[in-house]
Amino acid sequence: MGTRILVVEDEPGIAEPLVAHLLRDGFEATSVGTVGDARESVAQVPPDAIVLDVMLPDGDGRDLCRELRAASDVPIVLLTARGADADRIAGLEIGADDYIVKPFSAGELVARIRAILRRTGRVSVRHVVEIADLRLDLDARTLTKCGTPVTLAAREFDLLALLMARAGTVVRREEIMDEVWDPHWFGSTKTLDVHIAWLRKKLGDDPADPRYITTIRGVGFRFTEPQPAG
Repeated sequence: MGTRILVVEDEPGIAEPLVAHLLRDGFEATSVGTVGDARESVAQVPPDAIVLDVMLPDGDGRDLCRELRAASDVPIVLLTARGADADRIAGLEIGADDYIVKPFSAGELVARIRAILRRTGRVSVRHVVEIADLRLDLDARTLTKCGTPVTLAAREFDLLALLMARAGTVVRREEIMDEVWDPHWFGSTKTLDVHIAWLRKKLGDDPADPRYITTIRGVGFRFTEPQPAG
């Protein structure tokens, strides 16, 4: 059985992309939208970590956090729209392991979850994606090519992780923006093309004759396993 993450969030626009990102990264992930459903889910199948929204339709997530902490040491990450230092401190003082402010990128939140799981000893298997000469360690957030480390920025890492996880299939531009940036991104999608260019340069990939990342014009990008030379 994999590492199970319970997402307690009533906004589908946040919960669904986050669960999809967690599933892609090898977790078992489910979501519920109320305090009541969260209690029932935890009682039925105790999760390895909980992502908990503060504002829920039937109660305050902070009260649920206190309740869970009194009964368990399960890692809890609070989600909130309030980013003041006092709110962060209050969240940590009631027993939360981390506190993240909306809007956020799914990649950043998953990285924080991984860090907490490593720190608490709840991850027993490393999540690694290996294709041809590339080895992407999703826990350590490192990339090696032919055994040589390749330094990636956070967005570049998340972008490559998404493409490698879906190797052989076309990932649409809109889906990439939703997962690697976030569904509420209001900037230009040209930033995606810039990050693809940076990623190709670091991989030594020629856009005119790509070995790894192929552009599907007007649709998106596809990661293809390189063919042996000759």
